Amino acid sequence: MIAVLEDRFPVVTSVTEPIDGIIVLGGSVDQYASQSRNQIVLNNAAERLTTFVALARQFPKAKLVFTGGSGRLDQTYKEADTARKFFISMGLPQSRVVFEDQSRNTFENGVFTQRLVKPKASERWLLITSARHMPRSMGVFRHLGWNTIPYPVDYLTKGVDKVGLQFNLENGLGSLHSGMREWMGLAVYKLLDRTNEFFPGP
Repeated sequence: MIAVLEDRFPVVTSVTEPIDGIIVLGGSVDQYASQSRNQIVLNNAAERLTTFVALARQFPKAKLVFTGGSGRLDQTYKEADTARKFFISMGLPQSRVVFEDQSRNTFENGVFTQRLVKPKASERWLLITSARHMPRSMGVFRHLGWNTIPYPVDYLTKGVDKVGLQFNLENGLGSLHSGMREWMGLAVYKLLDRTNEFFPGP
């Protein structure tokens, strides 16, 4: 379930200039634990943020956007607040980053970010998110008329052709949950007309 999603868009080995902007989707921090423990708490999708910082340094003139509020009913703490602290700790000036902190899901990530930055049709924007989440994310941005360049990260598998029989209950249940969530998300987003196709690809 996961490997098919992760293989949908190829691994990026190099990026051709110019790059006008870089977007990273939320989902890589625990803002509630961060607030409670008074330190930055990342989750297993931390590669989204570390890759964003690396690309920001590679393309110093690119516009930078973090998009992520809170998927909970309780909107007290926002992902963007914790992400801001992480970027500062990594030496990335917060003046370079635009923070979108109202979105609650992938669809709103796209809608609110587009309203915020008003991208031009000629601009080239990178979109960073977990590889398994990239098909749904690209579907949303394309549906909005924003043809971003996918930059998948945070892989959980080695690929479809390397999938073998394993016995690891904890990892297996985690992958099952993550995979079902994405496949269901793809179906629901298509039904709600949030994407133009069920399984967006290159």
